[in-house]
Amino acid sequence: MPAEPRSLRGVPAEPGVAKPDPVLVVDGVRRYFGGLRAVEIDHLEIQRGTITSLIGPNGAGKTTLFNVLSGFDLPQQGHWHLNGGPLVGISAFRVARLGLVRTFQLTRSLARLTVLENMLVAAKAQIGESLRGALFRRWRPLEEANTTRALQTLERFGLSHMTGDYAGSLSGGQRKLLEMARALMVEPAVVMLDEPTAGVNPALKQSLLIHIKNLRDTGVTVVFIEHDMDVVREISDWVVCMSEGAVIAEGPSAEVARNPAVIDAYLGTHHGVIS
Repeated sequence: MPAEPRSLRGVPAEPGVAKPDPVLVVDGVRRYFGGLRAVEIDHLEIQRGTITSLIGPNGAGKTTLFNVLSGFDLPQQGHWHLNGGPLVGISAFRVARLGLVRTFQLTRSLARLTVLENMLVAAKAQIGESLRGALFRRWRPLEEANTTRALQTLERFGLSHMTGDYAGSLSGGQRKLLEMARALMVEPAVVMLDEPTAGVNPALKQSLLIHIKNLRDTGVTVVFIEHDMDVVREISDWVVCMSEGAVIAEGPSAEVARNPAVIDAYLGTHHGVIS
């Protein structure tokens, strides 16, 4: 289990607790599907520069919350801010450009583009996308810089030998690595990972966990949905547990695992510590 970061030491383990330096703040977000409550969060703060695990039983609202915060879904009410700037009503691609990017449980690589092309389409502020920039060839220096950065990032993720391969030919684990690498081309403040280790073989899982830790160590805030409690304990600085759309517990992984509300959510009755 990782040591609790200094920035979170002394922060009470309770739902909606204020953090010393939150990068993402959620207030009063409500998302319903018909009469079903999918998300109902009064207040949630994500501490900058940490790894926060979002856990909870199936149907707890974790992915729906990701969809709302990243601009892929609209809530009935509520607001949320990234670095103090509002994200409500902003389309998903603009949310990504502002610094919040997410991956999906089922990867969304561009199968008919090469690995390198997948990286390049995610780069920010591409001059060649404007008519003036394209006509006057102002895009060339930026394209060269983006290619260099993409190759360096692919090498970091162990994919440099596959730059010319079509993304559709990669294994499931390799596509998850590619999605994570592609997210970095946006130079994000926050990366949201939806079950990054699901369906991945044990060796590649360890590689993914190392990369997630490296993201945090380079200053990127990571929020990820995870069901494997061993993974949660291994890399989490903070854990948030959801049930029936609401946050029912927050804190270090050991404290959350002992929380009676969390045990009830997973097991239906007080059975002891979640293993």
